[in-house]
Amino acid sequence: MFEWAYSGANKAVPRNVGPECAYFLSPQRQILETIIVTSICLYVIKKTYLKLRISDEVTYIKNDRGGKRLLVILLALLWGMEIGFKFASRTVIYLLNPCHVTTLIQIYLLAAPPSKTVTALFRIHLNLLNGPLLAFLFPETASRTIFAEAALYWIQHGMMFVIPYYLLRIGGVYNVEPFWDFNWAIFSYCLNLMYHFIILQVIAIPAQVNLNHMLCPAILDPFDGPWYRIAAVLHQALLCPLLCKLFCLISDFCLTKFGPTKVKPQMRDNLLDKAPHIQND
Repeated sequence: MFEWAYSGANKAVPRNVGPECAYFLSPQRQILETIIVTSICLYVIKKTYLKLRISDEVTYIKNDRGGKRLLVILLALLWGMEIGFKFASRTVIYLLNPCHVTTLIQIYLLAAPPSKTVTALFRIHLNLLNGPLLAFLFPETASRTIFAEAALYWIQHGMMFVIPYYLLRIGGVYNVEPFWDFNWAIFSYCLNLMYHFIILQVIAIPAQVNLNHMLCPAILDPFDGPWYRIAAVLHQALLCPLLCKLFCLISDFCLTKFGPTKVKPQMRDNLLDKAPHIQND
């Protein structure tokens, strides 16, 4: 019924699609791992959600002169091209991969009016930057037979780093929690795991398409074997928060300290007046 969404998946690419990948792990192991991981995630989400804080204090805002509009148009264009390529190649199912979902979140962040929801979503999505990093370190473009589609792979993943940097540059609702506060990182990672084990896995198994390697490990996976998913849960639990904090530190240095790129005195301003401080570009 839904073969139009995944029938074009390249079977020539090892561990990309097919029964060999789908049955790499036994159904019993898949179920057991899913129960354990989701149970832990639900418990942690419940505990950390109560500790999440978004400050009401005025944050330093740098005036935007159309940059957001330009970026949202560009990102929407890239997203639209990606959708077109996926429909043309009958691989729409790959739009569920986390990097595509993160791009969709970034389009919303660029277009949505300021609110605490935007701040929360911005902080959550900063913990999803492991996706584009791994995409650059271990590129998977073999299934992209069209040159423009392969080029789009690199452009889209590069934009995933550009967007949060620009939003941090603007400030305001695009702000981050204190450096040593890891509640947002833990909460976000658990949401990420829930998405993988519930949504991606449930769709990947009947389609026999290896969505973000939920069915079988990549050829270059150093943890290749029956424990590869547990290993991924553990090493990504370190990578996601560390990458998020490192990205925020580098952004803070570039935006507030490094002369050639400095645009404001600090990432957050405890202003005495009620109106936000606006600095023109």
